[in-house]
Amino acid sequence: MRAIPYAIFAALVVFAISRRLRRRRNQEQAGPPTRQYYLSSLLGHTGLVAQREVRERLRGRFFRVITLVLLAVVAAAIVIPTLHSSSKSSQTVGVVGTASPALRREVDRLARNESLSVRVVTVADLETARLQLSSGRLDLVINGTTSILVNKPIPATDTSAGAQLARSLAATLGVQQTFRAAGLSTTQIAQITQAKALPIRSVQPGSNRSTAQSTSLIGVVLVFVMLTQYLTWTLMGVMEEKASRVVEVLLAAVKPIDLLGGKLLGIGLVALFQAGLVVAFALILAKAVGSDLLHGTAPLVVVATLIWLVLGYAFYSWVYAAAGSLTERQDQVQSLALPLSVPIIFGYIISLTAAGSGNASVLVKVLAFLPPTAPFAIPTWVALGGIAWWELVFSAAISVISTFGVARVAAAIYRRAVLRTGGRVRLRSLLAS
Repeated sequence: MRAIPYAIFAALVVFAISRRLRRRRNQEQAGPPTRQYYLSSLLGHTGLVAQREVRERLRGRFFRVITLVLLAVVAAAIVIPTLHSSSKSSQTVGVVGTASPALRREVDRLARNESLSVRVVTVADLETARLQLSSGRLDLVINGTTSILVNKPIPATDTSAGAQLARSLAATLGVQQTFRAAGLSTTQIAQITQAKALPIRSVQPGSNRSTAQSTSLIGVVLVFVMLTQYLTWTLMGVMEEKASRVVEVLLAAVKPIDLLGGKLLGIGLVALFQAGLVVAFALILAKAVGSDLLHGTAPLVVVATLIWLVLGYAFYSWVYAAAGSLTERQDQVQSLALPLSVPIIFGYIISLTAAGSGNASVLVKVLAFLPPTAPFAIPTWVALGGIAWWELVFSAAISVISTFGVARVAAAIYRRAVLRTGGRVRLRSLLAS
């Protein structure tokens, strides 16, 4: 129940952010803006367009709703397991055979160290112990001097009181077993100092998925969600400006490359802001409620995921922007969105399958050097191991060079197609002209 105040605090933070965005929008509508355009001073007209794009996206209702939904989902994923785990403050420990008074005292002492109340019961045989573990009547079983039995595997990142009690019992009983098996000679003292904890074996089989694999799975899913969301923004934004003829007014003041580059930069900054807000909120809330959901994440996999998320957006944003300039109706956008998303979906499925199986196949390694699929394949390959530093640099260099090439082609298509109205512009006729 201790996590309830933190859940209320999280809800207040979400409410405060919503009120702040609403107040800022009202202030902008009340009078002419007097803000200073910092991006324009750095990047000229491109920064001015980016500043406009950021302002429009941040005060849009869609951005606020999506941000609040993401924060609510993150808060629920962190707080609910904490409430469930903190509600169980007692453990039932079974002992196969007879539980001696000394063993009961030792179990009580270790349970008090973990702020747990413990009940020690005797179990007739090992088979009965397995059945009671599976049914939930027992939390763990001491199998004499052989092992500690639990129902499910205990991950290395599990810091709950029950997991700590199982580890403490395994270590303590392992040392006691060594004391009984050895005297106090020099050789036997060395045996005692090298005593190992008893193995903790599970009744049910578990997966051998490492922390890096779990981090890569989450990273691949997040990259897919964010790319599809913000690339759709880019495609729809360019199409809407063309359909409403706003682009004609804008092109009277700025060059096409400045308008397109500023739009993509602005949407990218909004994407980074939203992602950073969600990550910071998750880390703060997890720390506040004592959740272990985010413990043990692999830093190298996280860094690789963020870098190739940026590279992936930089590559695809030009493609989607050029496609948006060819259309001016919703049905035309839908017909273009599917073929553009094929490499994204393909890279996502292959990388997700590899991360789940724990094997970096030759196909994943090939996709890591192709800019359309590298945002998914690189984090997976890093998590599974075996990638060299020069391969990371080579993949990043290919993505950067390809992005510059795609940007030149996309800017040419945008410049020629964005002012053509009256129907969908065919790429073949556009290139021919």
